[in-house]
Amino acid sequence: MQTANPSIKRTGQTLPAPVAAFFGRLPPFPGSLLFVTGLNLTLRQHLPADVRASLQGRSLRITVRDASVSFDFEWQGERFAARRRAPQVDLEIAASARDFLALARREEDPDTLFFCRRLSMEGDTELGLLVKNTLDAIEAPMLDLARQALQRWLQGLRPGVAKRG
Repeated sequence: MQTANPSIKRTGQTLPAPVAAFFGRLPPFPGSLLFVTGLNLTLRQHLPADVRASLQGRSLRITVRDASVSFDFEWQGERFAARRRAPQVDLEIAASARDFLALARREEDPDTLFFCRRLSMEGDTELGLLVKNTLDAIEAPMLDLARQALQRWLQGLRPGVAKRG
């Protein structure tokens, strides 16, 4: 884990109001479909069997506070699947777009953000710890995994695409 980026701690940046207003008007289900596609490309292959079993049928929500957008999903068999917005989920994780980005880059520690009240987890505490510990156990930053997954996907579409990185 990299050392926390002090400029992130000081700024408390949020999305500009017009950007947040745009995202807040988007329908939630298509966004959840796109979100789980990214999860499946990036994380699915890194999840151990015991974690997959523990996630089976559990409903989760990621809320990006400053964008007024949420993604509802669950683990179904061998993949993440989008869910329609439900009144309640087993676990909701919420933060600003900037804080989620800092977590994905491993610039910030989730415990630090949690204790600074910039990251919240509501619902099943045991499920929240499972998610946190699973993500912590994956050594590469999420954005590196996402880039690699996107390259693999693009190469599958066009076998002649040269590998970059």
